[in-house]
Amino acid sequence: MKDVQQSRLKEHCELLCRSIRPAESTELESARQYVTQELETSGWKVERHHFQAQDSMLKTLEGQNLIARHPRLSSQNKPQFCIGAHLDTRPESPGADDNTSAVATLLELGRLLPLFEELSCKWSVELVAFDLEENGMLGGAEHASLHQQRQTDLRGMVSLEMLGYCDSTPGSQTLPRELVGLYPDTGDFIAVVGNQNSAALIAAFQHGLEKVVELPVETLQVPQNGEMLQATRLSDHSPFWDAGYPALMITDTSFLRNPHYHQPTDTVDTLDFDFLTKVAQGSLEATKSILHRGY
Repeated sequence: MKDVQQSRLKEHCELLCRSIRPAESTELESARQYVTQELETSGWKVERHHFQAQDSMLKTLEGQNLIARHPRLSSQNKPQFCIGAHLDTRPESPGADDNTSAVATLLELGRLLPLFEELSCKWSVELVAFDLEENGMLGGAEHASLHQQRQTDLRGMVSLEMLGYCDSTPGSQTLPRELVGLYPDTGDFIAVVGNQNSAALIAAFQHGLEKVVELPVETLQVPQNGEMLQATRLSDHSPFWDAGYPALMITDTSFLRNPHYHQPTDTVDTLDFDFLTKVAQGSLEATKSILHRGY
């Protein structure tokens, strides 16, 4: 079966949310081991990239990004594509939506992509579980810098950021003042957010998501690198924007919809697994298409 399985998404979320996993914690290390094992079971080779970075208070933190490549889907001789989700949580929150919902999706992509034997890849893909996102997108910044240092032919990056909260009540979706009236006020859609360099990538990912029946999709292309709309920069895609790469954030819009954002109440029982399954399936369809033909 080559479709996303809701039962697997739920199992990943329940297991990972048994403990809170902030920066440098033993719980985060346990989560890394779980993600590594799941990806290796699906045939991926997982590299631990250790790094140090300073947060906004100039505190030096130890981080580890997990970088997964598959023998059949990853080649240094092809253009590169990166899909990531941050694994860390805030110290006060189990982070079911932020960002376990996205990690579960990443693991389903990792399980399913190698099963498509007919998938002839024009592009190479890596899956990344980012660290220290909650400390200022430090894991994303490290990985963008790594691609710059290696002069990688990186054609695009996608950050999966909070994918599992849905509210079909009219008025449940708030919007930044600049966007009021331009987007729905019902929080039942998935958003694709890119910058001025990401138009083609936005369209490609939107097309994949829209293959899923009854999944509303909204897109936003911000000027420059989103400096005028800071809410659009709050994930690991923003360092890639700053480094000049096309990049997207796929999101349920975070605190603009989810009242449990960064709260102890961000628990598995608040997730809408029907919605999450559709988003994960759409992300799979988009990724397959991009790897097969680029954009």
